[in-house]
Amino acid sequence: MSQGEAKHDYHLVDPSGWPITGSIGAFVMMVGAVFWLNTSYDKFFGLHLNGQPWIFLVGFALVLFTMAGWWRDVVTESVVKGDHTPVVKLHLRYGMLLFIASEIMFFFAWFWAYFDVAFFHADHGITSWPPQGIMTFDPWHLPLLNTLILLTSGTTVTWAHHAIQIGDRKAAIHGLLLTVLLGFSFSCVQAYEYSHAVFTFGMNGADLQPFMDPAHASLAVGVGNLGAIYGSTFFMATGFHGLHVIIGTIFLIVCLFRAIAGHFTPERHFGFEAAAWYWHFVDVVWLFLFACIYVWGASAITEGGTG
Repeated sequence: MSQGEAKHDYHLVDPSGWPITGSIGAFVMMVGAVFWLNTSYDKFFGLHLNGQPWIFLVGFALVLFTMAGWWRDVVTESVVKGDHTPVVKLHLRYGMLLFIASEIMFFFAWFWAYFDVAFFHADHGITSWPPQGIMTFDPWHLPLLNTLILLTSGTTVTWAHHAIQIGDRKAAIHGLLLTVLLGFSFSCVQAYEYSHAVFTFGMNGADLQPFMDPAHASLAVGVGNLGAIYGSTFFMATGFHGLHVIIGTIFLIVCLFRAIAGHFTPERHFGFEAAAWYWHFVDVVWLFLFACIYVWGASAITEGGTG
């Protein structure tokens, strides 16, 4: 085998140090998260580590370095060495589909948590959903704008996909560029929305009252920790989706640079297909979030609305 061409369609990868590097980075990031979130002790082996994010950031940087290096090697295997045979490409597609399936289960957990308290709020000591005193976002304001942005981005990424399939490199670049700009716009709008939220992840009624509309501030009295239940379910679901939008935007930026470099052809463009599948998944999840959390879960009093 070492003296001639392989007689099979499978790719036997070269020895790589990226798995161990990634494992070390993930371990350091996990330990760093423990120190960051733990404020019980002032010192650890004489060092002021608790409550500090630096160990976590070192591990996170190492994970990013591993991802960049490992995926660079995969691109080299495909574009330069030509090791990705039709069988290898098929298995890459299977792998991406399984990854998206695991992501669906991930978001299923957040929807489960939300609907558990929404449908069975009495079991949690809540008389109504959303809890009285919570001023939710007006679904027909910024959330609707973000919905339109994501739906438009789904159109532009499909345009780029079609352009790659017919060999129109210029149109593919334009489509990808527009998709990246729309993804960045979504993140900016969501950040602006979060900055104007009158509830936080764990804010209670006493903390909520000073931030509410004076005409409705009295509703915050008696909310107690119920606001924390709404805030935690809202921010976990929409926040993790926002993180996926950022990841998907980075994914598409990489594809944009690869398209400019001429890596994609009508016969070889799975890297872009994977990014497009991921982006469409992000679109669909947002439609469920918009319908269930923003529209169905809106209270009589909304931030930015007329209620």
